[in-house]
Amino acid sequence: MADNKRDYYEVLGVQKGASAEEIKKAYRKLALKYHPDRNPDNKEAEEKFKEAAEAYEVLSDDEKRSRYDQFGFAGVDPNYGAGQGGYGGGFGGFGGFGDLGDIFGSFFGGGSTRSNPNAPRRGENVGARLDLTFEEAAFGCEKEVGAQRIENCSACSGTGSADGAVETCSYCRGAGQVRTTQNFMGMQMQSTTTCPQCNGRGKIIKNACSTCRGKGQVRRTQKIKVKIPAGVDHGQSVRVRGEGCVGTNGGPNGDLLVEIGIRRHPIFTRRDYTVLCEVPITFTQAALGTKIQVPTLDGKVEFDLPEGTQTGTVFTLRDKGIPSINNPRRRGDQKFTVVVETPTKLTKEQKELLRQLDGTLEASPKRKKFFDSIKDLFD
Repeated sequence: MADNKRDYYEVLGVQKGASAEEIKKAYRKLALKYHPDRNPDNKEAEEKFKEAAEAYEVLSDDEKRSRYDQFGFAGVDPNYGAGQGGYGGGFGGFGGFGDLGDIFGSFFGGGSTRSNPNAPRRGENVGARLDLTFEEAAFGCEKEVGAQRIENCSACSGTGSADGAVETCSYCRGAGQVRTTQNFMGMQMQSTTTCPQCNGRGKIIKNACSTCRGKGQVRRTQKIKVKIPAGVDHGQSVRVRGEGCVGTNGGPNGDLLVEIGIRRHPIFTRRDYTVLCEVPITFTQAALGTKIQVPTLDGKVEFDLPEGTQTGTVFTLRDKGIPSINNPRRRGDQKFTVVVETPTKLTKEQKELLRQLDGTLEASPKRKKFFDSIKDLFD
């Protein structure tokens, strides 16, 4: 059962920090020792061979090895712990290898492969960076970005040939791969390698295009229109499908991924879909209350400031925030904090008026409680 599997490093007899070369060497030694061709009708050797093949399949792949180091078997086998045996169902027969040549192809003759080099392949994604104003990110916009991508050569229409003449490779008959037979320790091994005549393309171009040098593709920088959705936030990416590198052999194009940056606003900041800002008010406005002008993304709005407003009080304006990126008809709120500004340059008359005012004011419950606590403390 999957729960009884041995640690992959233990299976190959290497340390966790072993190099790729050490892992390859350890696996080759075990594969030679336990391969079924050398141990006919030996079930124990067959199991050890499959176990070593499974361990090497994971540890020889940087991405799989990283997941295994972090999560164990659960990181590389979705069936682990679910009562399923084997590694993801991918090791049938002799560990998924058809013959001994398939196993040692990576050690002798440049590596084996079963994928068709002429099969359609999707183009790679490309990335770009776009800085927006606060308002552009909030309400959405359409922009152009420069992106470097691989395209079909326009001079040869992607054929790689200057005159359009492309011949099927006679060496591999268009397969892009050839099988070779080698002798190793008294055994004949077959391995599949890339065709040396056409470099795996399956085609021969005698008169190569001078623009792309026979590759059929070139790298260019293009201006691409990008529709930015309302509500996009700093650090998010906008995907433009089909605007990445061109696919090969009729495969689909990759995508363009545009990372969004938002420039600092002189007044507003945001928290998710909520807009935040500070509004300065005078002492008189705070004490008496009044109508004030509050800036929003939609322009100024009039707000009734209640009398006795304290500095730091936060007020909310409903539906004046950022539109939701999933539903632009829904918006967040705007919260503004009032800050009472203390006057710094007063005339003698103004100071005298404030002293007279102060003499008529009774201590607020909060101030009275504070001074009472100080008196009790010192008494």
